[in-house]
Amino acid sequence: MNAPYDGDHGQGAGGPAPAQGTAPGTPVPGQVPPPAAAPEHDPYVQGAYEYDPYRSQDLSAQDPVAEVLYDRAAHPPPPPGTYQEPGPLYAAPAAPAYAPDPRVWAQTPPPEPDGPSRHMPYGDHATTTQFVGVDSLVTQATDQQPEPDAFAHLYRDQQAAPRTATEEPPVAAPAPSKPAGRASSLLKSSALMAAGTIVSRLTGFLRTLVIAGAIGVGTFNDTYQIANTLPTMIYVLVGGGALNAVFIPQLVRAMKNDDDGGEAYANRLLTLVVVLLAGITTVCVLAAPLFITMMSPKIASNPEQMDVAVAFARYCLPTMFFMGVHVVLGQILNARGRFGAMMWTPVLNNIVVIATFGAFIWAFGGFTTSGVNAATVTADGVRLLGLGTLLGLTVQALAMLPYLRDAGFSPKLRFDWKGHGLGKAAGLAKWTFFFVLANQVGLVVVTQLATWAGSVAEKQGHPGTGITAYNYALLLWQMPQAIITVSVMTAVLPRISRSAHDGDVAAVRDDISYGLRTSAVAIVPCAFAFLALGVPMATLLYAGSGAGAQNIGYVLMAFGLGLIPYSVQYVVLRGFYAYEDTRTPFYNTCIVAGVNAAVSIAAFMVLPARWAVVGMAAAYGLGYAVGVGVAWRRLRTRLGGDLDGAHVMRTYARLAGACFPAAVVGGGVAFGVTRLLGSGVTGSLASLVAGGIALAAVFLIAAKRMRIEELNAMVGMVRGRLGR
Repeated sequence: MNAPYDGDHGQGAGGPAPAQGTAPGTPVPGQVPPPAAAPEHDPYVQGAYEYDPYRSQDLSAQDPVAEVLYDRAAHPPPPPGTYQEPGPLYAAPAAPAYAPDPRVWAQTPPPEPDGPSRHMPYGDHATTTQFVGVDSLVTQATDQQPEPDAFAHLYRDQQAAPRTATEEPPVAAPAPSKPAGRASSLLKSSALMAAGTIVSRLTGFLRTLVIAGAIGVGTFNDTYQIANTLPTMIYVLVGGGALNAVFIPQLVRAMKNDDDGGEAYANRLLTLVVVLLAGITTVCVLAAPLFITMMSPKIASNPEQMDVAVAFARYCLPTMFFMGVHVVLGQILNARGRFGAMMWTPVLNNIVVIATFGAFIWAFGGFTTSGVNAATVTADGVRLLGLGTLLGLTVQALAMLPYLRDAGFSPKLRFDWKGHGLGKAAGLAKWTFFFVLANQVGLVVVTQLATWAGSVAEKQGHPGTGITAYNYALLLWQMPQAIITVSVMTAVLPRISRSAHDGDVAAVRDDISYGLRTSAVAIVPCAFAFLALGVPMATLLYAGSGAGAQNIGYVLMAFGLGLIPYSVQYVVLRGFYAYEDTRTPFYNTCIVAGVNAAVSIAAFMVLPARWAVVGMAAAYGLGYAVGVGVAWRRLRTRLGGDLDGAHVMRTYARLAGACFPAAVVGGGVAFGVTRLLGSGVTGSLASLVAGGIALAAVFLIAAKRMRIEELNAMVGMVRGRLGR
């Protein structure tokens, strides 16, 4: 079988067939084989077996015309190692695994792979090429159907088993989905949320400006800040943290596994939140004096301030109910891929509050002219401010209903809570409760110390050094975090949850690394900008509040660099929440709150009253710097010892290296302009613009030299958008 059979020409021409069971080429008894006639030589026809059967492997025997016509661009060479290395040219083939069928001349060969191979380097078809004339090659160059050849691949039966009629050809694996589509969707969601957050934050700043213009930034504003902070603290403590961290993964799983797309689970969750918050709100309104005393013993010791603070609290505490409704409806929309509503509806709240304090200014005058305080404010003024604050959160929550209708979700009260997964979520939420409790304990300590220091400093002639200055600086400092990091991670968190549920550790790691590096492009420069330009920012924004604006700027500078670990901590903790691990974030928050409280107490004891809050702001960032180191190591262990640390650290180090000289130059320019023009509105605006331009120019030059890929990608994306 391995030698070419010369008698097959006879059978192909209609000669007698060998007897059944007789191997081809064996003489039949009693029959004299006819002499073989010499074939007429044709220079354009190549006999299939006239020459060596392995001729196709001889590189020197390839036709040059076929090589010229071969389109190499359409058939790129195969990757290394795709085909088995050929053996010796004339080595004896291996013994057949089965006896061949003598009735079959040659087994049907499988289709050769498209494109060139090591056996056919010029891309010739697997069947034997018969016509090598130029005319035939040119006329049939585009013909994709090979000509049948009965003598092709005579030795194919030595290589593989023949394909039966029932065998189906292998189906090519579907091409993997392009990551660009997922990144594009993520960018769109992040851009939508970032736009909503920017507008929300801008209107929020306008709200603080109007509030400062109406009631100042001194101790009277401190009473409003405490009353307005209480509902947020209690809401986050009793359920807000669990809704944000625990129930998003549960909603995603319900959408994936439940037949109704998770609608029943979402309605049960909504009912639970409504019932729970309604009861807690009622109790808290009755216990308002107790909460004020807990938050600020200094204010509680002053009867006039205490009365005003309790009145504000009883108007503000019901807002926690609408906070919870807004958040749970927003998370239902987020789980369905609708991210914009939760970021845009707070704009309505800001508009209502701005209108409320604007009406207060219209009725009673601005702070610089009225000098309103706890002793001079009227009951109607307190009622106006309190009802306006409550109305803002009510409108914000009710504005979610049209978005739910568009998403196809119908809110309904469902009390069949048992046996539907809410117990598991509640078990996970207990650690989130402890997490928030530890965080709120640290906040209570800071609030008590800041109000005390602010009251003492105001008597010494330094207004704007209490809890109001702390909160206003914190609000401005958190703006990049809310616009960039929160927007990116809100879009990424459902994807991380799905990857964690599927056990795809690599996808979780990549998404966390993406969130860290993408947010760092904005977070790191903003942190250095707060350090360099904090004072002109505050004096420009809060110019209508009097002399306390400059002290807010000092607090903002102290917050400054703490923005970097604060943002990193937020991203890293999302990794634990994706794995439904709420215990580790609790322990980590205990560390952060403990460091923050300890350093704040030390700052209160050591620093003068005017600078105590500045020290507390620095303690805030220091606590997160310690906490992020612990969280990073724990998450790296959770993900198998790899968190893409080298890539992430290289990005942050290069950004910090580019920002440091930029902050020095920008801060120096701003200081010089302030000394020249003063710290009024004109001088603050000029120093902020000049310092900002200098800082941005030096940063971009340094970043370009350092070749920061994330920044280059962002600049290229912005240029592409502007080019359209």
